[in-house]
Amino acid sequence: MEKEVGHEIADALGILLRRTTRTKLHRKLTEGMGEAVDELTYPVLSALDRTGPCSAADLAPDVGLDRSGVTRRASRLEDAGLIRREPDPVDRRAHLLVLTEQGRLTVAELRARLAAHIMASLSSWPPGETQAFARHLRCFTLDGPFT
Repeated sequence: MEKEVGHEIADALGILLRRTTRTKLHRKLTEGMGEAVDELTYPVLSALDRTGPCSAADLAPDVGLDRSGVTRRASRLEDAGLIRREPDPVDRRAHLLVLTEQGRLTVAELRARLAAHIMASLSSWPPGETQAFARHLRCFTLDGPFT
């Protein structure tokens, strides 16, 4: 029985973690947000919000790209005024990517859209189950196999 549950969870995670699943969600969330904000740049904005200022090389593993992929996406976001580059105080050869105020507002809008999308998909669940799911998912991500 436990082995079956483990397989069921592993299968669900496989779907959730697929790049195509994330890309489809990011495309939906960024719809109408402007030319620079799309399924390709969303992960960079979101990761910068989580990490704070960091180099393209340091951000790359978080978004599943190499440094040059992050740099290309960052250039689009910079042109749109959503991020800026600042000299790295530790390494004068490097630059840090930093969210601008407009970038922070854009991320806040994207997070609100994501939360609304999640809640809409759970609307048929009894309230107690959604709260338990949120609590268990948080425990799983903090204490589960990803730590």
